[in-house]
Amino acid sequence: MDEIPLWAQLLALLLLLMLSAFFSIAETSMMALNRYRLGHLVRQGRRGARLVSDLLKQTERLLGTILLGNNVVNTALTAIVTSVAISEFGNNDRTLLLATSGVALLIIVFCEITPKVLGATFPEHVALPAGYVLRPLMRVTAPAVWLINLLARLLLRAFGVRPGEDSAMRMSAEELRTIVLETGAFMPQKHRSILLNLFDLEKITVDDVMIPRNRIESLNIATSPEAIREQLATCYHNKLPVHEGDVNRTVGVLHVRRALALLSRDSFEVDELRELLSESYFVPSGTPVFTQLQFFQENRQRLGLVVDEYGEALGLVTLEDIIEEIIGEFTTTAPGGGDELRWGEADEVPLEGSVTLRELNRRLHTDFPLDGPRTLTGLVLEALQDIPEGEVSVRFGSYVVEVVQIQDRTIRSLRLRRLGMPSRARGDGAVS
Repeated sequence: MDEIPLWAQLLALLLLLMLSAFFSIAETSMMALNRYRLGHLVRQGRRGARLVSDLLKQTERLLGTILLGNNVVNTALTAIVTSVAISEFGNNDRTLLLATSGVALLIIVFCEITPKVLGATFPEHVALPAGYVLRPLMRVTAPAVWLINLLARLLLRAFGVRPGEDSAMRMSAEELRTIVLETGAFMPQKHRSILLNLFDLEKITVDDVMIPRNRIESLNIATSPEAIREQLATCYHNKLPVHEGDVNRTVGVLHVRRALALLSRDSFEVDELRELLSESYFVPSGTPVFTQLQFFQENRQRLGLVVDEYGEALGLVTLEDIIEEIIGEFTTTAPGGGDELRWGEADEVPLEGSVTLRELNRRLHTDFPLDGPRTLTGLVLEALQDIPEGEVSVRFGSYVVEVVQIQDRTIRSLRLRRLGMPSRARGDGAVS
């Protein structure tokens, strides 16, 4: 080193510092790069993204090249600093200590911490240009990297580790859900809500979204033609389940539009109405909502009767009910439907006994538990362990449910009152 001028050694020192910083920032940015964002850039045709994607498919070779280059450069740095220190201040212990401390400080500050923080902060801006430098370096250093990786693999196998096994990136539904929740300002609230609802479709069944049996608008074909005419003229839906006497004796589904010609006549026979019926579509209780959505699509159906294992009708599920679980409520609802579900001035709301907890949580932003009874009446009965004979109130967390009307040993109407700031409504079941 004595023949090399001091200025040349200092220039080499500066270049080595820059090279060491480059390897550090390249390594951090490559590892911190968002793989999904990278895939998006590749699909957009970005050449740098395609190059980096190819490099990351060879992670072992890429890291080997970077670490080999970084260690060689840092070793050269140490040698140059030590040489300069000895030539200028003499060969003694103090000089060696100062030289070692100085090169360690230079490497830590300028070659490790600063570039790695920058690489982690701006991975995309650093990794894409760095790929053009790393690719030729990987080709040049391929033999040395292969030998080093071979020795490393042998050492890892001695400890029972086999690189490459289970290395594919897998992500569960809950992890995807967390990603969606953490999108923050990067995704509109409505879009995020729809994605979260999609994840929930596998957890809920048709029993959670169906219209209960006592709220189904259906047509009894066993009544007189005049009664049938009146109901068809005033019905809200364009499809009606048709039964004969009892609801469980469903004979088909009527498209109301097909019956308009009959309504225009002075009289008609019930058998003429039977000829207009479509075949009923039955859905087993407990069917997952997402599965049922697929069944509706495959069978080209929009409406199905939910039945239990004995064939008893439990309710009615429609394609619209499932879609509402994904995108939210529609603006048009049946008379007497969910439009009345809003808090009044006194933080109270009157409810039908058959209202579901899921509907309350969605419309009133309550937090009733969904892992037990499906309706508010069921929740009250679970707390009381009996059918009340008169008006009674039950408190669930920050909500009070008042039984208003009981008919035929069935709770027909209730009143929900909100007390202060809502807390988890799993319920202390306090009765008054």
